[in-house]
Amino acid sequence: MKKMLCAIAALLCVAFVASADTVILKNGDHLTGTIVKSDGKVLTLKTDFAGDINIDWTKVQELATDKPLYIVTPEKQVVSGTVTTQGPDLVVATANAGSVHVPISNVSLVRSESEQSAYEHSLHPGLLDDWNVGANVGFALARGNSDTTNLSIGFTSVRTTLRDKLSAYASSIYAQSSVAGVSSVTADDVRGGARYDRNIASRAFVFGSGDFEYNSPQDLDLRSIYTLGLGFKAIKSDTTSLDLLAGANYTREAYSTGMDRNIAGLTLGEDFMHKFGKSTMLTEQMLVYPELSDSLEGQYRLAFDMAVTTKISKWLGWQTTASDRYLSNPIPGTKSNDLILTTGLTVAFTH
Repeated sequence: MKKMLCAIAALLCVAFVASADTVILKNGDHLTGTIVKSDGKVLTLKTDFAGDINIDWTKVQELATDKPLYIVTPEKQVVSGTVTTQGPDLVVATANAGSVHVPISNVSLVRSESEQSAYEHSLHPGLLDDWNVGANVGFALARGNSDTTNLSIGFTSVRTTLRDKLSAYASSIYAQSSVAGVSSVTADDVRGGARYDRNIASRAFVFGSGDFEYNSPQDLDLRSIYTLGLGFKAIKSDTTSLDLLAGANYTREAYSTGMDRNIAGLTLGEDFMHKFGKSTMLTEQMLVYPELSDSLEGQYRLAFDMAVTTKISKWLGWQTTASDRYLSNPIPGTKSNDLILTTGLTVAFTH
């Protein structure tokens, strides 16, 4: 009986090893696991003993898989099937074309079935797919010798696909205090906007945006800024991106005093993102609006927005947002600069 159990255990071990993908390196090392993907530079192998291992593709001597892989050549040809190695070639056992030889040096991309499925979905995502959203709310209340109420809100969202990008933001602050029974609003500012980018080349895109603001202490009922322009992706990587923006805008300002302003101007700016490790991300955007209308020529407005988000868990994090607006030509009796700073726990989700 013991011999039979040992034999069964040995067969199970052999079957388990046989069901794993094998990577043999040029130095003779053998690694087993599940091949996830490769970009032609790094091969990702998922293992039970060390998690995901990144392997220099130039160090790979042989591959053997028991599940289909999708192999992409520099000519964008895609072949799929189980993979073995013969000399300098990968041999892909396809379902319809038999064995296809692809030189290892010519492999541009490698995807597992799950990675291929995710890639195909990314080509035609639904409008509600691929969103990354974060929001935080801060509230403070004092009653007694002090009588104050404070509310702040910060919100960011972005959806990026292979063809386009849609982003939106909002921030607001409200503060009220009471002295000797007389209440006064010391802050009441709401800002928000959205931008749509459409890729026209690997690093170039066109964009359209709308930005809006209400500011009671500034007597501003609504400022609307509509921009069309071109963008250039100066830095483009998984951890860091920098977009340079240039365009033209139309701005309409309506004040509670009855004054309205219609302004034509330029839009110049940058949009920056950087990931610090796996848990913290910084996003920042600065836009300058030189005004071209005759009555305001030489004046300008500046908009600065920044958010730093650190993940605590998959859905919970800590987010700090800063939103600053500067006008070189504020209406009489108001200040040039308004800053909103919010910080606190944030609820984030990805769909």
